[in-house]
Amino acid sequence: MQRKDIIVIGTSSGGIHALKELVAGLPADFKASIFIILHVAPYSLGILPEILERAGSLPASNAHDWEKFEPGHIYVGPPDRHLLIDESGYMRVTRGPRENRFRPAIDPLFRSAAHAFGPRVVGVILTGWLDDGTAGMWAVKQRGGTCVVQNPEEAFAPAMPLNAVKHVEVDHIISLKEIAPLLVRLTNEPATDEEGVYPVSEEMETEVKIAREDNALESGIERWGEPSLYACPECHGVLLQLKEGNSVRFRCHTGHAYSIDSLLAEFSEKTEDSLWSAIRALEENVLLLRHLATHFDGNGRYDGYAEELLQKAQEAQQRADLVRKAVMTHEKLSTEAIGQQAQGD
Repeated sequence: MQRKDIIVIGTSSGGIHALKELVAGLPADFKASIFIILHVAPYSLGILPEILERAGSLPASNAHDWEKFEPGHIYVGPPDRHLLIDESGYMRVTRGPRENRFRPAIDPLFRSAAHAFGPRVVGVILTGWLDDGTAGMWAVKQRGGTCVVQNPEEAFAPAMPLNAVKHVEVDHIISLKEIAPLLVRLTNEPATDEEGVYPVSEEMETEVKIAREDNALESGIERWGEPSLYACPECHGVLLQLKEGNSVRFRCHTGHAYSIDSLLAEFSEKTEDSLWSAIRALEENVLLLRHLATHFDGNGRYDGYAEELLQKAQEAQQRADLVRKAVMTHEKLSTEAIGQQAQGD
């Protein structure tokens, strides 16, 4: 009889503290394999396994491509790589397209685990901003896995837990200190093993292939996404709109994927970058006009040129000031922030 022996955990802001507390509560004879994604910068040193080994009694290491995974071990997604697991019992560590602006991202790990092991998977979402992990948790639930979410009220960053609860029918919403004992109990429970009860969808198959570095077009992504009006912020291809229950996501034909919140955040940053570029161009124009005014000042052949140039420089400076004001009042958008504003109104 198969057990629930595949634990996948995703976290972001505040995640190191949360992970330390969680692994500290796991016994040395823990029977499942644990896979962790923490959002880190591409140039991160990848020292999370060392931190987790000191915090608890289980061995931990960064995952390696085609490494066989074992029970009672913690595997961490390394910087700038997606971590996936395969039904053959091996891990894949890839440079597939970023999802939700991150690599490693939570959704690819959860999705690959659900795809490969179905009801044997326990997905855990801890503290973090935005909503990476929600689509992955949806995949875990669709394949008969168990969904566990840290109580948003106690999370350092509640957005990831809140989004998971909002869009997925999770099984457990509990405090951080309760998660380790729950995982111990769950790993001793049998997993549903009825053949065909939780089939793998074509969409899930396609997205797992993309994360494994397969070509998105060759994987057939265009067959199940509706073209949207938006361009991918990273490669500028058309974003396809994907629906999962009451949740909407986006993926382009090269494979980049965005949740609603991550797309809002990316568009917000791109808008700010564009505004700063406009300020630079306008202020360079001001400098040039003033320089030319100085050059023509006092030259009888160009009477009136200096005055006119200074007037144009003043007008350009006014435009630059307006754009600068727009930058300073530019909002970082997310569905959580918009919801809080709506409740405040």
